[in-house]
Amino acid sequence: MPELVGRIQGVAFDVDTGRLDVVPDAPAVGTKLRWSAPKLIAAANETVPGANVRALHILAPAPMKASSSPAAADTTPQPTTPAVPVERRTPPDGYRRAIEAHRQAAPPSQVDPTIAQAVERQNAVMRELSQRAFPEAEQRADDQPGPTDTGVQQRRREFAATETAALLRARAERAHRAGAAVLLPRAAPLRTSA
Repeated sequence: MPELVGRIQGVAFDVDTGRLDVVPDAPAVGTKLRWSAPKLIAAANETVPGANVRALHILAPAPMKASSSPAAADTTPQPTTPAVPVERRTPPDGYRRAIEAHRQAAPPSQVDPTIAQAVERQNAVMRELSQRAFPEAEQRADDQPGPTDTGVQQRRREFAATETAALLRARAERAHRAGAAVLLPRAAPLRTSA
């Protein structure tokens, strides 16, 4: 990508994993690298035969060092030394004593029995209010529709009446245009909603 020439610098290549570490000169360039990583990996593999770049790792932005020309840089990937695993050290005695003192000073939380009883009473009252407000389905007869079902059925009936009236009017207008006289049945007045 020509717009990235001189704006990024390869700093490391791990032969075992195929990871190429690069440093952009600005955060915007780093974002552009992340978006175009597959293209850059393919271009690196075409430019350097046998490189086998599989991943691009974009490091934090840093200013570029001045060089004579970007093309003069060595394009052969340099293997890096494998990282030494970090050994976990045993924490010092003072640290362990401080952690133990903190655990003893902060006792585990205990539930106050009076608070637990108050919560249970409140839950019982809320259950009772809920049952009064929303009666269970078993309490009403099986053939009786629920309050929600009644409203849905009413809206469906009103929709059907409106649809029938519209169809009758459309037929009458079509017949009137054709020159025939048609008498419309008198429809019941429609309810309006607020």
